[in-house]
Amino acid sequence: MFRMISSPHTHSSNLTAKIMWWVIVAMLPALVVQWYFFGYGVLIQIGIAVVFTIVIELLVAKLRKKPMTFYLADMSGILSAVILAMAIPPYSPYWLIIIGLIVGLILAKHVYGGLGQNIFNPAMVGYALLLVSYPVQMTAWLPPVELLSEPPTLADSFSLIFSSVTTDGFTIHQLIQSVDGISQATVLDGTKTTLTLTGQTPESITTVFNTLLDNIFWGGWVQVNIAFLCGGLFLTYKRIIHWQIPVSMLACFALFSVATDLFSQTETWNMPLQLFSGAMMFGAFFIATDPVSASITPRGKLIFGALVGLLVYLIRYYGNYPDGVAFAVLLANICVPLIDHYTQPRLYGTRGGKR
Repeated sequence: MFRMISSPHTHSSNLTAKIMWWVIVAMLPALVVQWYFFGYGVLIQIGIAVVFTIVIELLVAKLRKKPMTFYLADMSGILSAVILAMAIPPYSPYWLIIIGLIVGLILAKHVYGGLGQNIFNPAMVGYALLLVSYPVQMTAWLPPVELLSEPPTLADSFSLIFSSVTTDGFTIHQLIQSVDGISQATVLDGTKTTLTLTGQTPESITTVFNTLLDNIFWGGWVQVNIAFLCGGLFLTYKRIIHWQIPVSMLACFALFSVATDLFSQTETWNMPLQLFSGAMMFGAFFIATDPVSASITPRGKLIFGALVGLLVYLIRYYGNYPDGVAFAVLLANICVPLIDHYTQPRLYGTRGGKR
């Protein structure tokens, strides 16, 4: 970091582990909302992720002949595990989160040298690989438990995750099909698929829009995004993250979305609903702001956030993936060295960067 930003440097008493803990605390409201709408699965997935992350970090420390808690002490692996567990469907099979963690923590972090050396967000590397490799499992989102005639109990949740059926023998797809009016995979995926199949006539667009509005709100997606927004604002207030990345990301996405809503005759994606659906707030405040893989200069943060917002817009509106936050962040991570190189602040005590 000192190579990118000139002296004088200010020192903070915040240790890495303390920062990671604050981020986890800020995610708790969204975790509670996810648990309320989708049941015990999200809690079980987090438990699996944390336990397996501890195993990975201890194994890597042993292989590198470090103290056993060397990599666990900074809590970065635990945070990545929680992020990945909250990003995947709550009742996906247990091996899915394990594969994601192996790829994210070992290949995307430790192979590069550990925290501070990785160029990509580890959780998003694992998520992107899972989405590309296991699309069926990664789109099996259960409708809100309140809409199910028999909501999964804690025992059913364990059984679904570890054996793919409930204690009564129902699969996740049977539970999904038992609810009318809720389009799962995800709301964004269902909307894009419906528009593709029915054509983008005014009648189909109106029907899909009304369904989208009902599914996003009653399906809990608005509430989850509001919870992430509240947690993100808390992190900004605590100065754990800076405002530039989330503000520029959301503003850039909103600008292009509004322009499309106004001038396009073939696409109609309501901008406010877009902002509060999918992983938009999650990505803006908890994923794109990763202190290692994101830009570190003040102007660079604005450019980086705007780039992520632009890429999310392009993927959502013109790509095959309905959300696109993970891919947008990873593509923007590639550009970070170039962005930071050309946005270095003026050297202290100089004029125009020259002595």
